[in-house]
Amino acid sequence: MRQQANHTRYQLGQPAGHYESFFLRANHPSRPLAFWIRYTVFSPDRYPENAIGELWAVCFDGETQQHVAVKQEVPLVACVFKTQEFYVQVGDASLQPGRLNGAAHSEGHSISWNLTFGGDAEPLFLLPLNLYDASLPKAKSLVSLPMAVFNGILTVDGKEIDVANWVGSQNHNWGAKHTDLYAWGQVAGFDNDPDSFLEVATARLKLGPLWTPPMTPMVLRHRGEEIALNNLMQSFRARGAFRYFEWAFRSETHDVRLEGKIVAPREAFVGLNYSNPPGGIKHCLNTKIATCELQLIRKHNGKTSQPEILSTQHRAAFEILTDDRGHGVEIRV
Repeated sequence: MRQQANHTRYQLGQPAGHYESFFLRANHPSRPLAFWIRYTVFSPDRYPENAIGELWAVCFDGETQQHVAVKQEVPLVACVFKTQEFYVQVGDASLQPGRLNGAAHSEGHSISWNLTFGGDAEPLFLLPLNLYDASLPKAKSLVSLPMAVFNGILTVDGKEIDVANWVGSQNHNWGAKHTDLYAWGQVAGFDNDPDSFLEVATARLKLGPLWTPPMTPMVLRHRGEEIALNNLMQSFRARGAFRYFEWAFRSETHDVRLEGKIVAPREAFVGLNYSNPPGGIKHCLNTKIATCELQLIRKHNGKTSQPEILSTQHRAAFEILTDDRGHGVEIRV
């Protein structure tokens, strides 16, 4: 599985619905600036002839709150998604080990990118490994390269942005349908602990007319240790609750407790339309400049340690996926 972290799961012409994305994100070393770039294949259920490629890009500016979002659709015949190696091409845009370049424009805005990225971290799996080939959950996600370091040039509406050692991640997700309701978060380097990495989600699935209880898996890499609180029982036992626009989560074992909060103002988000393979459109409320505070508490022989507090002012990714239309975030693309 680790060797195949970036292999495309989509099979050309498959009748079953499918979405699959390779996305990359990073934050400026000190300012509230971030980018998110996404290469996607989307195939509606039972209509494989309507499959398309998509390019998405968002540049977040927490200083002006003037975020720019673009999306461009590309005929599938102009796309390449390789299943035995890491190579993606959507139109003229490409993604391969260590490099991404491309451009997209919509709604009067444009973003282009010519970036390199690198790092030596192992892939991080938010789900137990055996679930990646299981029928449930329908949506899978992993971090192919945590703590990726990006360099190069972004051009946003004609203005060049020098990307110099921005830290983030390269990620891969896919599925037959989007998760029914979720919050997702990630921190690639805290302000007071720049080498630590957090991945967390709170999700609910709808099975017929019934909703599952919230599941909250989380994984923290900290000072050479991976604290993975992500098996199914632990994920159901954990607590996670979110609303617009804050999220609290907590997971505890005999040895450790992780407890955190991710928040951002409404104006830090952009709204995106996510088509769902079975039909319908979900709203993704997306920011990459949120605040996060995380407490790590160790337990030994019935005693608990003093909390170790990891925090960042504007380096946290925070997304909410919902069918609700009352969130008040402008849908950009």
